[in-house]
Amino acid sequence: MSAGAKTGVGASRIGSAEFARLTDPFRAELLAHCYRMLGSVHDAEDQVQETLLRAWRSFDQFEGRASLRTWLYRIATNACLRAIETRGRRPLPSGLGAPGDHPEGPLAAGTPEVPWLQPIPDALLRPESADPAAVAASRTNVRLAFIAALQYLPPRQRAVLILRDVLGWRAAEVAELLGTTTTAANSALQRARAQLEKAAPSQDEIREPADPDDLALLNRYATAFQNADVAALTELLHEDAVLEMPPMPVWFAGREHIGLFLRTHLLRRPGEFAMIPTAANGQPALAAYRRGQDGVYRANGIEMLTRSGSRIARIVVFLDPGLFGAFGLAPELA
Repeated sequence: MSAGAKTGVGASRIGSAEFARLTDPFRAELLAHCYRMLGSVHDAEDQVQETLLRAWRSFDQFEGRASLRTWLYRIATNACLRAIETRGRRPLPSGLGAPGDHPEGPLAAGTPEVPWLQPIPDALLRPESADPAAVAASRTNVRLAFIAALQYLPPRQRAVLILRDVLGWRAAEVAELLGTTTTAANSALQRARAQLEKAAPSQDEIREPADPDDLALLNRYATAFQNADVAALTELLHEDAVLEMPPMPVWFAGREHIGLFLRTHLLRRPGEFAMIPTAANGQPALAAYRRGQDGVYRANGIEMLTRSGSRIARIVVFLDPGLFGAFGLAPELA
């Protein structure tokens, strides 16, 4: 039986292999959508699985009035809205308070109970087309600054903004999905845009993933970090650069404070870290492995660098070894 014959009202349940054939092309973009909604690669993967399970179980209700892609997005959006009710928003440390004033002092313990924002590996993100404009837009819409700003929006406003401004849905489609009026959906979009502008008034510069200047800067940073060369490392930073390290709640602003923190708490001698290049949220990143007393380098964190001009404007270190699996990285270096 053809796929078209199975999409009418009252059709028998579709086989799992046929369902996978029809839906697998949408899996990567559904993951990106759920990640924008939730700010967590792990939660996004869970909700994609939930979406596909719900879609398979109710496939006989798919009437074909909208495309299969649109139908899946409807299920995914509702699944994410339900998930947000129990998990809340995912911040970065800079979204919770002022920067630390004492980079040389003792550090407050990490707060793993906070559902922190997470990065998403570039390897999991596939643009919907090979068109250069579509690729650039896809990367822009998962930039870490954009995802962090989305977390400030109430869940339904977040959904409206993503559906309208990222996916290009019509107001009437969004209103139908959310069970509201077109006027209310448009009003929610305007409020969301205004709030987003306050949270992230300027987006960082978007370049190609293999931009030679980005790669050179990444290599210089990695080399300085591995050599515990704080002077060389801070030379790469903007004067007002920011460093944050979830789940540690403290964060630091300014090249001098960052240098003092690194020298005091982290980079005491060469060889403590090994840095492996990777990419996340359309940005250059490094996987940091830290050497234990037994000499083994173990997963420590994913470091994301945001460049502005010729220097680094922001470093976000996600101190979560559990992320390495999503990046296809081993927990230890051979």
